[in-house]
Amino acid sequence: MSKKLGSSYWKLWTATAISNLGDGVSMVAYPWLASAVTRSPILIAAAGFASRLPWLIFTLHAGVLTDRFDRRKLIVAMDFMRGLLTVFVGVVVFFNKDSFPALDELTSITNLETNWPIYFTLLITAFLFGLAEVLRDNSAQTLMPSVVDKENLEKANGRMWSAESLTNSFIGPPLGSLLIGIAIFIPFFFDAVSFFFAVALIAALKGTFKPVADDKPREKINFKAEIKEGYVWLWAHPLLRPMAIILGSMNGLGTMIGATFILFAQEVLQTSVFTFAVLGTAGAVGGTFGGLLAPKVSAKFGSGPCLAMTLAAGPIGSLVVALTTTWQVVWVVVVFESFFAILWNTITVSLRQSIIPSHLLGRVNSVYRFFAWGSIPIGMFVGGGLVSALTLVLSRENALRAPYLFGVVLGLLLWALAAPRLTTAKIEAARKAG
Repeated sequence: MSKKLGSSYWKLWTATAISNLGDGVSMVAYPWLASAVTRSPILIAAAGFASRLPWLIFTLHAGVLTDRFDRRKLIVAMDFMRGLLTVFVGVVVFFNKDSFPALDELTSITNLETNWPIYFTLLITAFLFGLAEVLRDNSAQTLMPSVVDKENLEKANGRMWSAESLTNSFIGPPLGSLLIGIAIFIPFFFDAVSFFFAVALIAALKGTFKPVADDKPREKINFKAEIKEGYVWLWAHPLLRPMAIILGSMNGLGTMIGATFILFAQEVLQTSVFTFAVLGTAGAVGGTFGGLLAPKVSAKFGSGPCLAMTLAAGPIGSLVVALTTTWQVVWVVVVFESFFAILWNTITVSLRQSIIPSHLLGRVNSVYRFFAWGSIPIGMFVGGGLVSALTLVLSRENALRAPYLFGVVLGLLLWALAAPRLTTAKIEAARKAG
């Protein structure tokens, strides 16, 4: 199988696995650091908002850059920048390590005074990190067709996401809890090292990763005209347009629910740092199985029914979480939700990679992600604001549960409206036309 996918793919796969291991470590470190700096739901959500705001304001421009420059070099540059930013955060945390409360005491602390200098450091670096992530991720998705043949895209993407899930959510979080238990600053330096390893592997990829031009070279970038070209192509497509809007609704709803999850986990589920890390492994279990089985499940049930099941999994999972106080129940819910999320990605990303023309792939992909991911910071802000407002009239526990109940109602509405638009017949017709 490795022969079919090629050595370049396995270098990309290894780089992705290593960098996602670092991300898994930081997935524990960053939320617990933020919760040790402030206990305000709106401020916790604002930190997430800052990291995702670039998906709303920079995605379209990132698409133009992806279609203009060597995609491998863009990934290398952005990962190097993310490594430097993570080193900076680690240094700041190191010199302020004695100012934080004991992490396992946070389950009972609700009135901690906000440490504003550290909080603004997190806010600013999260925004800069998000800018780099937007350009890096858009470049990475458009890189895959240059690495593997079209008929291997689903298999290549599935295995890539299995590796991401395994390292990001299964190995990384427990390792992160171990490292943060030793010292709060260590996980950030570990994450930085993982970025630098990934940089070395991506830089070693052989091949041509420049976009294929469809006309004579353009000397000056006209962002407005080039963004419009990608927007017009996507908006005219009868399937990708509604698919992008539906995914945007799902993501906005999901982040509204999860904006204050760290507080929900600490105060309602009573998780320690280690338990929170174990809870994070659920994404790996579901994601790994999703990545390995998604092509087979899609072939057996059809792409349309698989996407409909993904839409239904959200509100069902939200209802279960809203009614439980046991982290083990949440773990099981996240396993199933992660499985369906990877199933969705395997079908839809592979579809985009196979039908969008190469010279437009970066821009069309970025316009798609603008609709699909631009809703994330909005959802985070709404979720944090909702919990903060409801604490004025409800107990803090009920306020933290409320977003899940809203998610049930809105998720069922989305499923009813969206599922009929994403049928197997429409997906196959789009694939043939592409």
